[in-house]
Amino acid sequence: MIGGFEMKNLSILLMLMFFGLMACNLKEEHQTNEEYKLVWSDEFQYKGLPDSTKWSYDTEGNEWNWGNNEWQHYTAFNEKNAFVDGENLHIVAIKELTENKEYSSARLITKEKGDWLYGRFEIRAKLPAGLGTWPAIWMLPTDWAYGGWPASGEIDIMEHVGYEPDSVYASAHTKSYNHVQGTQKTKGLGISSENVFRTYVLEWDSLEYRVFVDSVHYFTFVNEQNTFAEWPFDKRFHLLLNVAVGGNWGGMHGVDSTIFPLEMLVDYVRVYQK
Repeated sequence: MIGGFEMKNLSILLMLMFFGLMACNLKEEHQTNEEYKLVWSDEFQYKGLPDSTKWSYDTEGNEWNWGNNEWQHYTAFNEKNAFVDGENLHIVAIKELTENKEYSSARLITKEKGDWLYGRFEIRAKLPAGLGTWPAIWMLPTDWAYGGWPASGEIDIMEHVGYEPDSVYASAHTKSYNHVQGTQKTKGLGISSENVFRTYVLEWDSLEYRVFVDSVHYFTFVNEQNTFAEWPFDKRFHLLLNVAVGGNWGGMHGVDSTIFPLEMLVDYVRVYQK
């Protein structure tokens, strides 16, 4: 039996140990929060076209349907398809005949204006709802050092197809792992994402990359330490934001033409590095 004096001393000792552990945890959490520093952002607190010092328009794949048999024509410098209202970026898909395509939309990229090797990427966005929509937040290599797609890699932070209204997907595409071969690394998350703002997050370092929706971590792609065929993610990449219509995946169950125009809203894009 432990006496009263010893019991009191034991209680004090346990209390000190508890607060010591809490202090260590708080210190570790503080250090973790301090690891990343903001290096690039767009808060969209202006009006008009997207900031040309940060964003360009990708239209190069219009002639070949972007490799996915998509139905839209991506425009450039057209405020109907991409504009900022002082609070959000709007990427708008419209049903209108444009260059022999049934729909117009926009695909914005940071290439040569925002290119990074590793970091934490936060994009707060509200996704459109409806059959045939295919919004995406993703990354492509800037220099294609290992060759054309998929050898130099693709990081899909968020893809959503309208016929699955309660799911978003994260994927990795490389020479060894890609959807053409049926070997891509993909995972879906069942979460309401349409017409509600959520933060889509990528944390990427030399060992792996991790994808989150808000604080939910649901996908990890690991560097197997083999060759570039498995891990081409040691070169700089840039961001892409777009709303596609139809296509091999987005249009798998058809397109509801009555729902357009519709849009993806982006509250902010923030990039942090250690």
